[in-house]
Amino acid sequence: MEIIECVPNFSTSELKAVELIINEVKKTRNAFLLDYTFDDYYNRLVVSFVGDKKSVVEAALNASFKALELIDMRTHKGQHPRIGAVDVVPFIPIKNVTIEECVELSKKFGETLAEKSGVPVYLYGEAATSPERRDLDWIRKGEYEKLAEMIIKPERKPDFGPAAFNPKSGATITGARKLMAGFNVNLGTNDLKIAKKIAKALHSKKGGFSNVKAMAAFIPEKNITQIGMSISNFEKTPLYRVFELLKVECARYNVPIVGSEFCGMAPLKALIDIAAYYLKIDNLTEDRVLEIAIQNAMEKGGNFE
Repeated sequence: MEIIECVPNFSTSELKAVELIINEVKKTRNAFLLDYTFDDYYNRLVVSFVGDKKSVVEAALNASFKALELIDMRTHKGQHPRIGAVDVVPFIPIKNVTIEECVELSKKFGETLAEKSGVPVYLYGEAATSPERRDLDWIRKGEYEKLAEMIIKPERKPDFGPAAFNPKSGATITGARKLMAGFNVNLGTNDLKIAKKIAKALHSKKGGFSNVKAMAAFIPEKNITQIGMSISNFEKTPLYRVFELLKVECARYNVPIVGSEFCGMAPLKALIDIAAYYLKIDNLTEDRVLEIAIQNAMEKGGNFE
């Protein structure tokens, strides 16, 4: 069985729009919704679902077409970087699928979306058509607000669709990447300037870890700030190492850590690394996790009575 995960990010937190977008995934045959989160301070909906090659592209397109219908970027405000209503749609190999096959899926998705909607589409990550386009930050430079002037530059021509500004929908980014960890940490301060300094110490391009992107956001309803992080390779840069540096920077500004959360699904390997480090567990591997051991035994033809 082949399994691909897709984690589209949509620029909305409006409840009705969220429900309608999610419903497009639910009603796609052989696509299985795993999780979705949204909030009004980022003003962003993050969806996780899995399927085979056919169903995962179909579900991504169905959800994206609905999002393009419902979201108007001309009225969008949010703290998370974005360039479009359907902001980024990554395809991730999970089982019996290669990263190269996911690159082809992202190209199929991007070409179809651009052709049927007229929205410009960029390829990033493993699907990027130039070295700089591997980086989301490079593609998002200026965000939606400056997209009109950025998109007409020759070096920023979309991979699919017109090199013209779409005021309602902006542009879309799609591509293929490996499994990553989205990890957010809440700070017991409402001082966004301090939170930004802490995020800067973690971010790869600003002196932090090479596999970490970090940003600071204010959460109005809790009157606190949050460090939102994407750890692109949590095997090379484990979460416990990131968290320990975060603790050092928080102590520097006398700021308490009041909570944390995974954005989207939590990778088992990342959790194992955390448990092994903080609990000092020797020889903890995936196949020593009960549920994984049972699954592996059943797949190998084990007999259960």
